[in-house]
Amino acid sequence: MSTTTDVGQGVDGALLAEVRGRLVRSGGVPSTEHVMQVVRECGAVLGSRALADLVAVVRAELLGAGPLQGLLEEPDVTDVLVNGPRDVWVERAGRLEQVDVDLGTAEQVRTLAVRLAAAGGQRLDDASPVVDARLPDGSRLHAVLPPVGGACTLLSLRVLRRRAFTLADLLASGGVAPALEPVLRGLVASRANVLISGATGTGKTTLLATLLSLVPADERIVCIEEAGELEPDHPHVVRLLARRANVEGVGEVGLPDLVRHALRMRPDRIVLGECRGAEVREVLTALNTGHEGGWATVHANTAADVPARLEALAALAGMGRESVAAQASSALDAVLHLRRDGGRRRLAEIGVVRRGGAGELVVVPALTVRGAGEAAGVAGTEGAGRAAGPGAEVDVGPGWELLAARVGLADPQVAG
Repeated sequence: MSTTTDVGQGVDGALLAEVRGRLVRSGGVPSTEHVMQVVRECGAVLGSRALADLVAVVRAELLGAGPLQGLLEEPDVTDVLVNGPRDVWVERAGRLEQVDVDLGTAEQVRTLAVRLAAAGGQRLDDASPVVDARLPDGSRLHAVLPPVGGACTLLSLRVLRRRAFTLADLLASGGVAPALEPVLRGLVASRANVLISGATGTGKTTLLATLLSLVPADERIVCIEEAGELEPDHPHVVRLLARRANVEGVGEVGLPDLVRHALRMRPDRIVLGECRGAEVREVLTALNTGHEGGWATVHANTAADVPARLEALAALAGMGRESVAAQASSALDAVLHLRRDGGRRRLAEIGVVRRGGAGELVVVPALTVRGAGEAAGVAGTEGAGRAAGPGAEVDVGPGWELLAARVGLADPQVAG
């Protein structure tokens, strides 16, 4: 039985299954000597090469991510999803595909999930059947045990890629339209306060890390996160990571606390990896007290939905709609919205944050990337007249003049 498409070739499947089963039942960390002892107990007679291969396969299965480890190490894999022992999927280049991986039995999938959760410092059992954890290599684990997850344990692994992308990389891939480059650079240089919005898996963290790499080297960036995913190419970055309560229910350090602590750490830029709860109150307060150049990400379906999302999150901190509108319109300058089209992640819209005629919080469209054809470049910039990316063009909205003035573009016009 093959554990991945290339692991375990040449190893007797029946023997592998028996050795693996005995080791799982015995518990503990399977050392090389322990595996060899179990092989002998199974009555197998192997040459030195065959024995070494079997030991390597068994240890690969029972340590790290087991039979999933090879998938996690593939450079183009971003997510590994397990729905059952022989129902494994990966995301490559923005597209899901099923892979030929055999995880054995449902019990072995559960054992793998429990071990991975423990490696991330979390408990996963019948009393706590759902877990989010950060693994030692930085990957994110989400696991759900039966019956909450149906008949089999469900695993979702988000791979952390340590590579720092440059803005040139995103331009070359079509993730950012060339006409938007001077605007993005201007947002960083002018120390605007910006939200990056989008659905799950649209590349919010990647874009944020890329833009933080443009921050001048003499500035201090304080990143506040739950999972420690941000890896900007910058010489002065410090990280504050939230911590959940332990099994006794103590020791929690939440994002709202970390935002308050970050203010005492002499930050030039405060960055919140993901705004997902009551910490929105602390972030808005910080950005309204002279802290410029702040960045955060938030889940939203469209840029126009960001105000409603902020209101919902702020309600968790006891803030009313009027208070959110007043603070957010004062604290935030722009929203960058990401979309996923046909497996490709791209920056789809830039809007400015303002209050509407009735005092409500709104995001006014400034630049929208859409359609096929040539982009309307921003006059007076290197992007003028060039394609906005593969099959895309840029529309100018009513918020463009406000945005151009904020980022310091000399000529707030769009070339036809």
